Amino acid sequence: MPMFKALKLCPKAVVIRPRMAKYVEEGRRVRALMRDLTPLVEPLSLDEAYLDPSGTEKLHGQSPAKTMAALAKRIESELGITVSIGLSCNKFLAKLASELDKPRGFAVIGAEEAVAFLRDKPVGMIRGAGAALQAKLAKDGITRIGQIQDADQRDLARRYGSTGLWLYRLAHAQDTRAVDSSGEMKSISSETTFDENIARFDELEKILWRQCERVSARAKAMDLGGRTVVLKIKTADFKIRTRSVSLDAPTQLADRIFRVAREALRREADGTSYRLLGAGLHNICAASECDPDDLVDRGAGKRAQAEHAMDNVRARFGSDAVAKGRGLGGRRHDQLSPNRTGR
Repeated sequence: MPMFKALKLCPKAVVIRPRMAKYVEEGRRVRALMRDLTPLVEPLSLDEAYLDPSGTEKLHGQSPAKTMAALAKRIESELGITVSIGLSCNKFLAKLASELDKPRGFAVIGAEEAVAFLRDKPVGMIRGAGAALQAKLAKDGITRIGQIQDADQRDLARRYGSTGLWLYRLAHAQDTRAVDSSGEMKSISSETTFDENIARFDELEKILWRQCERVSARAKAMDLGGRTVVLKIKTADFKIRTRSVSLDAPTQLADRIFRVAREALRREADGTSYRLLGAGLHNICAASECDPDDLVDRGAGKRAQAEHAMDNVRARFGSDAVAKGRGLGGRRHDQLSPNRTGR
């Protein structure tokens, strides 16, 4: 539920600001426990990953199901965090299973039962089948996955092109994607949904700065950066606008992310009311490739030094120990939404 809806229903609720550094730290610890079980771990975000435990039966002396259950128990006992696990024969089904028994759940979808299991489910359970595609399918009378299973593959291709073939494969529980242990995050982002719509640029700018700081903190914690800065905004009538800007050199600095995203925001701040704002880095790369000395922007080096000095202070005294003036004042909108590139 978006924060603005939660606060409408419960206006006296106490909203606790997220602790990004803590999230990153715990995410790393969970990741380490995953890699104790199998080297085939494909991270998707701080709190989500695919694992391939096949072939580990002899190593651990038990079935993959027992191995994953033991992992959940170890995470809970050692870190105090509960997890939900979905186990199946491919990524599509595993992700679907992981959603069935939350929170602190464990669900299994067997290969033999998968097609029958999917049959009466709504088309929306297929990840990637968004509202627009669902509406298009519904217009043609297709609302259940079983209808896709019964459809002629050539007819689906004729109606919907490659999307039709993709739907046909997933409806028949077919997904050939392998777990890619080199598949680190493809993007790093943070977004917030407002409790009230906002149109004024100065208010949006302050919120944008906080989002850029969070993106930067995550990037630095993971020794990553990005070659593309992305601004995401959603209008009051729920229309999403995404603006991407490619950089001359990749960055992980909040200041650089903000300066690029702010210019994109300035062009969109035309009096339109917005209900969501986010910033992100795409085309992820190693930190060693980021932020070379910038001879064009003579102040960039000093700003980078100042930012690293602030990072050191926060590491010692907490995330609120020091802040830039541009992030102060205005309404608070602190809902964090880490980006997930796939499940």
